[in-house]
Amino acid sequence: MTHTRRQAVKLGSAALGALALPGRAAFAQASGDIETYGLSTFGELAEAPDFKHFRYVNPGAPKGGSLILQIRNTSGNQNFETFDTFNIYVFKGDGAAGVDAMFDTLMAGSADEPTTQYGLVARAVRISADKLTYRFLLRPEARFHDGSRLTAKDVAFSLNILKAKGHPVYRAILAEFAGAEAEADDICKVSFTPARSRDMHLIIGGLPIFSQAYYTKNEFDAGSLEPPLGSGPYKVSRFEQGRFVEYERVKDYWGANLPVMAGQNNFDRVRWEYYRERQIAFEDFKSGKINYNEEYTARFWATQYDFPAVRDGRVKREELPGRAATPVQGWHFNLRRPQFQDPRVREAIVNCFDFEWTSKNIMYSAYTRLHSYFDNSDMKAEGAPGPGELALLEPFRAALPAEVFGAPSVPPVSDGSGSDRVLLRKADELLRAAGCKREGNQLRLPDGKPFTIEFLESSTIMQPHTEPFIANLKRLGIDARERVVDTVQYKRRTDSFDFDMASSAMGGSTTPGVELTNIYSSKAAATPGSRNLPGIAHPAIDALLDVIAKADNRQSLNTACRALDRVLRAGRYMVPMWYTGKSRIAYWDVFSRPAEGPKYGSGAPGTWWWDAEKAKKTGIPG
Repeated sequence: MTHTRRQAVKLGSAALGALALPGRAAFAQASGDIETYGLSTFGELAEAPDFKHFRYVNPGAPKGGSLILQIRNTSGNQNFETFDTFNIYVFKGDGAAGVDAMFDTLMAGSADEPTTQYGLVARAVRISADKLTYRFLLRPEARFHDGSRLTAKDVAFSLNILKAKGHPVYRAILAEFAGAEAEADDICKVSFTPARSRDMHLIIGGLPIFSQAYYTKNEFDAGSLEPPLGSGPYKVSRFEQGRFVEYERVKDYWGANLPVMAGQNNFDRVRWEYYRERQIAFEDFKSGKINYNEEYTARFWATQYDFPAVRDGRVKREELPGRAATPVQGWHFNLRRPQFQDPRVREAIVNCFDFEWTSKNIMYSAYTRLHSYFDNSDMKAEGAPGPGELALLEPFRAALPAEVFGAPSVPPVSDGSGSDRVLLRKADELLRAAGCKREGNQLRLPDGKPFTIEFLESSTIMQPHTEPFIANLKRLGIDARERVVDTVQYKRRTDSFDFDMASSAMGGSTTPGVELTNIYSSKAAATPGSRNLPGIAHPAIDALLDVIAKADNRQSLNTACRALDRVLRAGRYMVPMWYTGKSRIAYWDVFSRPAEGPKYGSGAPGTWWWDAEKAKKTGIPG
């Protein structure tokens, strides 16, 4: 199972782009259409038409063994602790991990080119001169797992039903998709509206393809633990609801030798384990029940990896350079709550989080403070806005804070004491300026109601960070507390925006596009299940999102993202957390991998394979 080929449809963080066809990649049709074997954003395709495999894979990698891991990232309707459906593409239910490996897509991404796709089910794409019609020319050998042919009818059905009945995230990003139809068994015509964004065709290229015949007999949007019919490199072999789901490699997978698949999907078995307690999961890793683990907590990385298997070399630890875009992580305010509607209140709360103390005492100084929504990139706003940014911002000057037109806001730097009196005094002044009043030890809102904040969390992992933050809020008279609920309830409450503050990390993108509308647009703020947790709704932001989605060159995109960054940062929509430029991985020494990784990502574990000789020495069964 590869972790790189789905780049174009990571919900909320898609790496998507527009068409810029190089001369060698395409040829003109008599009708004025252009036919190409790949789609790119701002430049040429790196791979030649006859390429055999991606540079960062071992095309001769042996097949076999097992990859066993814990779910660490979610999309659609998934959550970390349980599952009750194998359909992750709808709103209903809690989707199982690993489902995307069951379904093929029209195109597949390259981890060397984050905004490029090459043919998977589609052998080529024919594009109209106005770029409103795309005809995907399908490979006749494409098959579902039952041996039936995958045709254009299946593709059209899949795209149309995702727009009509898919998860709100899919419905949002498919707004400019007009419809799909089968013109022949091997030709699927896809139409876009004239208002189409730059990356709509890449979104289409990365969406899963379902069997129309299967969903003629089964309701698409009903939760079900019957594994659906797929065409991808893996299929469900066995599962126990809420405990594990195991996939087996399809031995006769039709696409195994395609250039975009060579050297990948190397494990015979991929198993996802579910846990409600972090320590139990870690004990299972220590015993070898889990053989691959990505560690997200610096405290655990620094203190928990001193056990016999590490000391004798059977377990390896590595810090791999992070090449992907920086995630946006923070405690998000819910502006739908009355206590957070005044930006001065939100700024006051930002001042109460002592990152410097937290970094040193809890996180072993392993992280950098997040400043920007596009941190560590050319899209980050710095200094005063340039002419291009001003041109985008000026029409909204009257509706924007003055600081948008100066240097962008940055989180305050504390004295590291854990309770910086200067910052707390400034926070108190901001709260009073917003009309809050102190009565004894209690802060009251302008309407006289007590100021309360509930931090909603799905696990206790954030408690060491949140508790000193809450202590500072209480010093100002705010009745702050943390509430930890199970992941099912957490998902239900965040989907319905029933929370005061909630922590979340949203993946970044090297080339943001239309997917940002699901995170920051006014429409998303009113759509249950969207990623717009804060309820951001501002005409300037909506306008900037449209410019970003339609930017046709890197300079224009960077300029629009910097303008958006300024507006978002001035809005104080979250308490910024932190990020790291490294991936921390630990694994039992039963794997081998290519000598070089991809340019954008670690390649782990999607390009790895089972090493039988190492496994014998380690004593871990395959």
